[in-house]
Amino acid sequence: MTSSAPRRGGEQSAPPALLTVLREWGRIGCIGFGGPPTHIRLLRVLCVEQRRWIDPAEFEDAIATCNLLPGPASTQLAIYCAWRVRGRRGALAGGCAFIIPGLILILALAALFLAGSPPQWVLGAGAGAGAAVAAVAVQAGISLVPASWSRRHHGVRWAVYLAAGGIAAATMGPWLVVVLLGCGLIELTTRHPRPPGGHSRAVMPLPLLAMGAAGSSALLTLCWVAFKAGALSYGGGFVIIPLMQADAVNRYHWMSAGQFLNAVALGQITPGPVLQTVAVVGFAAAGLGGGLLASAVAFAPSFAFILLGAGRFDRIRGDHRARAFLDGAGPAAIGAILGSAVPLARALTQPWQYVVLAAAALSLLPLRRGVAPTLLLAGLAGTVIVLAGGPLPH
Repeated sequence: MTSSAPRRGGEQSAPPALLTVLREWGRIGCIGFGGPPTHIRLLRVLCVEQRRWIDPAEFEDAIATCNLLPGPASTQLAIYCAWRVRGRRGALAGGCAFIIPGLILILALAALFLAGSPPQWVLGAGAGAGAAVAAVAVQAGISLVPASWSRRHHGVRWAVYLAAGGIAAATMGPWLVVVLLGCGLIELTTRHPRPPGGHSRAVMPLPLLAMGAAGSSALLTLCWVAFKAGALSYGGGFVIIPLMQADAVNRYHWMSAGQFLNAVALGQITPGPVLQTVAVVGFAAAGLGGGLLASAVAFAPSFAFILLGAGRFDRIRGDHRARAFLDGAGPAAIGAILGSAVPLARALTQPWQYVVLAAAALSLLPLRRGVAPTLLLAGLAGTVIVLAGGPLPH
């Protein structure tokens, strides 16, 4: 693959300067509140409608292919678009510019929320916003169900994968990734049986070996937790939540359950992908250096997928085996997102937090309000309750 990407349909022949890529992708990184739908819309306006660097059909194909890859799809789309207009250097510059603004903000907020003695209003805001996180998980999972159901190959298997992911997220903690990969492999082998005497690729042993090789080093362990979040999540960013909660809270005790709820809330109200939550986990584990390391490890697979595979997107999208695997892992991931609401709700300790959770569920589901406004209002409610004498979570 050459340093500049091939051009299929854009009207502008000269590639933009790297400074232009840095400026435009950085702008999207600063204003990209609202998750993947917002990121996709902003990238389309920039690359397809305004600058005409990419034609509409190619942009839609890129969205479909990024959804076939594990990891944060909208981040991969941002990296791909930068690769498309300015080659490898553009992918690195644009991807970093897209990620860094949200990373700076979330690390600053992590320092505030995880400080040794944060002020009462900060603790109240965190407890209120954290109480709403379980409702956000349910809303995120439900929003993915219709599209996944419309792509189903076999309805019963789809439902089994969904249930398996939900049960695993609620009960199995870090082993959820095995269930996700297992569901993908079951669907793959069901629809494309291995021919007699053939050999299949060893996909399953990878996470098992890595789990056993995490070692005693705290930084190596943090790298593995971040790698799982960035490379082994299917179906949307929220599927990383049960994976990280099991490791950060229950297994390694880097943070309390309440602090983890704060981390998820921070990942929702800051610009950029939900995967930014991993930076808060890294900060809790090893300070600022840990937050930067965890973020670098978590986003590295997305850069690798694009830098090594962007020129083969047409083949990836047309690969029936890749689609079959995703048809199994995808519903399991949606189930995991829904199932993550169980441990998130169990982390609440005060009655008033359940009232906030119920109000957030009403706002997000029947009323269809936005995630960021709902979390901000929940945080405001928590601040008011605590300053009025309400008990803080223990």
